[in-house]
Amino acid sequence: MVFAITGLMGFGLGPLLNAYLSMANGSQVVMTALGGTGAIFLGLSAYAMVTKKDFSFLGGMLFVGILVVLIGAIVNIFLAIPFVSLAISAAVIMIMSGFILYDTSRIINGGETNYVLATVSLYLSIYNIFVSLLHILGAFSGDD
Repeated sequence: MVFAITGLMGFGLGPLLNAYLSMANGSQVVMTALGGTGAIFLGLSAYAMVTKKDFSFLGGMLFVGILVVLIGAIVNIFLAIPFVSLAISAAVIMIMSGFILYDTSRIINGGETNYVLATVSLYLSIYNIFVSLLHILGAFSGDD
């Protein structure tokens, strides 16, 4: 199941990367998003591992944050306001960063015993951060 999920997400990521790579400075945008995603993941995971704090209190806030972003994204489908789209991408980065802290803390403190589910959850957080960073960096790197 994990391979199917990651395969489908990778299948969807291919055309997105091709679109960004076709830009004038597309390779720089993609590599910056990749580096930023790696720095965010490594930094937050290291923080959760070193401090051994329990971030389980974030669960409810993160769930509400995802619901607000989902509603905002649905509304922006009809409004098509570019600034709102960038704000949603920034909110997704913050919320997924919180999920990295939450999930890593649960793995370390024994709250998560199903490691397949934990792997998928961390992968989804990393994927969403990468795509949102691509969106923000791509918007600010164009000539328009």
